[in-house]
Amino acid sequence: MHLERLISLLEIIAVIGRPVSATEVQAASGLPKPTCYRLVQTLHEQGLIEDPNEDGRYVIGERLIRIALLGKSDVDVRRVAAPLLKGAAATFNETVFLARFRDSKVEIIHVETPEDPARAFIHPGIGERPLHACSCSKAIAAFAETEFQDTIMQGSLQAYTDHTKTTRDDLLAEFDVIRSQGFADCDQEIDVGISSVAAPITIGNIGATFSVGAVGPVRRFGTEYRQNIGRELILLATKISGAIQLCNVGEV
Repeated sequence: MHLERLISLLEIIAVIGRPVSATEVQAASGLPKPTCYRLVQTLHEQGLIEDPNEDGRYVIGERLIRIALLGKSDVDVRRVAAPLLKGAAATFNETVFLARFRDSKVEIIHVETPEDPARAFIHPGIGERPLHACSCSKAIAAFAETEFQDTIMQGSLQAYTDHTKTTRDDLLAEFDVIRSQGFADCDQEIDVGISSVAAPITIGNIGATFSVGAVGPVRRFGTEYRQNIGRELILLATKISGAIQLCNVGEV
């Protein structure tokens, strides 16, 4: 019964979709005031709801979002992100992809290609990407905790091409640039003739769990072109983050 009541209150707060007071939660639940207030306090103490403005109004907490996100399959994430990626592929007229960080790996999990039949494009493939040499990985790594960055440095910094950065100093310097501009570059670091750019997707206070990028032939993906798309990807990343969080909250 206690757990059932806690879940009921979480559902009320999630469905309302805005900061809500304990009084409003009590009215919606029909529980006695002392019981409801005690349960709300328990949820707050456990980080399942938060009071972001410290004004007694609660929203779903980062801990609950993290739990929901960890249980979210690639299929679920692709379902909410695909329309945004498809729109971006049409707007950029370039291949757009979504990558996910988990188990100390970054994997591309979805790709959308241009609809223009006359457009030559690059398909990056699906699956794991090197942590030190791909824009989708570096966009996540640059905003990760120092411990994770150290793990990358201690791994194999394989030189896929003459453009691959293979020293700790070079990578740390690049992470500084990525944090400053908000997106990462991959200029022929994995394959000669192919370049990409990616922006981190931050989920609340959880951090950069995903990234969104665009890839194409280097004859089009020059420095200025990548900079322009990179700025657009930052905006796209915000929209995808919102879609994923709404999906998580809606299914709590």
